[in-house]
Amino acid sequence: MRIAIIGAGLIGVSTAYFLGKSGHTVVVLDRREGPGLETSFANGGMITPSQADPWNAPGIALKLLRWLGREDAPVLLRARSLPSMLRWGLAFLRNSSRPRFRANLRKNVRLAAYSLDVLRGLRRDAGLHYDEAANGTMKFFRDPRSLRESQWLTRELRDAGVSCEVLDAAGVIAREPALEAVAAEVAGGLFFPDDESGDAHAYCGNLARLAAGAGVEFRYGVGVETIRTGGARIEVVSTSAGEVHADCWVMAAGSYSPQLARLAGIGIPVQPVKGYSLTLDLAGWHRPPVVPLVDDDLHVAATPLAGRLRIAGTAEFTGHDLNLKPERTRPLLQFASKLFPRERIDTARAQYWTGLRPYSCDGVPILGATRLENLFLNTGHGHLGWSMAAGSGKLLADLISGAVPALELASYGLDRFGA
Repeated sequence: MRIAIIGAGLIGVSTAYFLGKSGHTVVVLDRREGPGLETSFANGGMITPSQADPWNAPGIALKLLRWLGREDAPVLLRARSLPSMLRWGLAFLRNSSRPRFRANLRKNVRLAAYSLDVLRGLRRDAGLHYDEAANGTMKFFRDPRSLRESQWLTRELRDAGVSCEVLDAAGVIAREPALEAVAAEVAGGLFFPDDESGDAHAYCGNLARLAAGAGVEFRYGVGVETIRTGGARIEVVSTSAGEVHADCWVMAAGSYSPQLARLAGIGIPVQPVKGYSLTLDLAGWHRPPVVPLVDDDLHVAATPLAGRLRIAGTAEFTGHDLNLKPERTRPLLQFASKLFPRERIDTARAQYWTGLRPYSCDGVPILGATRLENLFLNTGHGHLGWSMAAGSGKLLADLISGAVPALELASYGLDRFGA
């Protein structure tokens, strides 16, 4: 078949690679000038089945109310975004009940664990590299109460198959000696040995080159303008570079997937959630960290990436606004300074970035068919796009190719939301 994919980020490139390897004629359309230049460009860098819990955990409603109006809040809800996300927000809160949260967490763990296996296969069989590291990840706690309250989530993750070691303060420092300067502030932590890390942008670029070598065509600087349907099919897509025809279409445009799918009459319950990152040069650091870290109390992550340190965090509901706001970036630099007080941070070379995570209303990605027989979705991965990219691409490629996917896909499909 001739298959066209909209989006050349983590999800789109992964899907293109596996469809190309399956023998299809594949073309990828992206409005940017290269692969992985939107949300995949400078994300947190962690590949984490351990972080598979959706953000709408039990109790999230009270937390959102407590954080209203606080620029330093881990999750910030802008008032101007409320009208456009009312229906989505109600579904988001409805999925925060403990039974639904548990079911959705397990779906995410299954997909993230499968994806990690597929990713390791790409390294082994295709020679793919992306500044990868397999040092696990560690979540540390400053507040003993927060550590105790995390026990229920730890049990849920273990029950879902995630390996976890509970550490006291000394155990945290032993795992990551770079935290020694702030040892007095550490109450304990959780170490996840199976997690990995890597540069998502490098993955996109290197996998796109492998896909091109397998015959996949990438058309950059091409924006989708209209989608014409006929009967139960997409007939033609008009772009800034002319009309494109294909037997089959894959929507993998991240936070822009709902806007584009709407052109074909398909509704997708996905909202953009803005996140920020800061990348620091580790040259000259006395003791750079080795283990990717998550500060549970501040909801900020720090990931070593081949001579750099990626600091990432915050979630902001503000539509598709991509402006870098100093009041949101400043806490990331302050976090780095406080976490590693003995190191000299080169602020002149600090690189700030912001991107939009495509978040579904239940915190689980949307993969599979639509009511249009030749349109498939691969979107809504939220904060887990890097963790789920390789597996999501392989699963959808198998489904389109008529092979039996390794995971049952009905629970990830659009139909789960009803009409």
